[in-house]
Amino acid sequence: MKVLLSAYSCEPNKGSEPGVGWRWAIELADLGHQVWVITRANNQQTIEQALSAKARSNLQFVYYDLPAWMRTLKKGPGGIYFYYICWQWGIYQVAKSLSQQIEFDWVHHITFGVLRQPSFLAFLDLPFILGPLGGGERAPYALRQSFQLKGHILDSLRDLFNLLVKIDPVSHAVYRRSTVILCKTQQTLTSIPQRYEDKCRVYLEIGIDSPATTLSKEQQSETWTPDAPFQVLYVGRLVYWKGLHLGLQAFAQFHQQRPESTLTVIGSGPDASWFHQLATQLEIDSAIHWIPWMDQRELMQRYAAHNVFLFPSLHDSSGNVILESLAQGLPVICLDLGGPGVLVDQSCGRVVKTADLDEHAVVQALADRLKVLSEDVALLAQLQEGAYKRAREYQWSQLVRRLYVPIEQGTFLRTSANQQHSRNAI
Repeated sequence: MKVLLSAYSCEPNKGSEPGVGWRWAIELADLGHQVWVITRANNQQTIEQALSAKARSNLQFVYYDLPAWMRTLKKGPGGIYFYYICWQWGIYQVAKSLSQQIEFDWVHHITFGVLRQPSFLAFLDLPFILGPLGGGERAPYALRQSFQLKGHILDSLRDLFNLLVKIDPVSHAVYRRSTVILCKTQQTLTSIPQRYEDKCRVYLEIGIDSPATTLSKEQQSETWTPDAPFQVLYVGRLVYWKGLHLGLQAFAQFHQQRPESTLTVIGSGPDASWFHQLATQLEIDSAIHWIPWMDQRELMQRYAAHNVFLFPSLHDSSGNVILESLAQGLPVICLDLGGPGVLVDQSCGRVVKTADLDEHAVVQALADRLKVLSEDVALLAQLQEGAYKRAREYQWSQLVRRLYVPIEQGTFLRTSANQQHSRNAI
């Protein structure tokens, strides 16, 4: 098939949105499709360096950017979003011209994958895949009580903008013209007007390279024994909605029972001082290793050196760090919110259900999960193996293939609907 991919963010050897744009492009090409990618001009140098190392004759990039004077708009509050909308309108003109020369079978908008930011490529009147989209996830009100004022304001504004999407005429026009609408989570799917639900499916956009080789039982026993310190890891931005304040409280409760336990926090962000102050108040600062930044290769080694990954995020739409953790055989403890709640199941970790729970109950539940895993060597080893197996389900090549092979065959929506019906019946 001939596929036109819209990827504002698209860079090799990067995580998050840039990595998503790049990996979908190369995996589509590796499936044998003819792929054209429209991306920003400032991505050109790194893309061409990567292509010089491994060229793909069926993968072509079209670079577009707005005039230099408009780039200053990104510096103001919310400027990046205004710039992005203008860029989207600009690439519509580029794509319209390109589609007059090439008969595309599909147009696919991949990045930014955010519910609140539409793609004008839906107006090309070609079969159109929108997403996977995120951003419809929300923190339950009961779990916002300890937010600082800034957090309350930002999450309230986010809720408001998500509500406006349901009445925004441009968003409705995009949904109406979309053939397939992919949503990263069920929460985002329910944020899309119900009249379009027949073309919506839950489908995560992130993948991972081949997971590490599984540990033998002998290696596992050498790695950790119950009398050794239990080592907990958190990796992510230090921002309020990542839920680290809940994680710190849970670790404090757990640490009272296991005083030799440690927590490593890798990341930086605007709420770092708040988290440091909270750790001091909880009298656990001496048990925490704060690491602002770490090289990716060293980070992978850190995953494997810990016993469990604690990630109580309140509205992550995906969760790259979850996949990284699973790929290194590290079980995950998280909440049933957003992408982590999709990625993690009983085979590879423990998911705390948040419905009808307040902050105290959620903190207690997280602490209980830590305690159980620190006392059950057999269970921990089982979850380690399960983590590897779960990660294999999200290898990049399989992720893209699972979408595009049924789409090429014209069965994706029908098969997905049947699977959803079967799950509901169960």
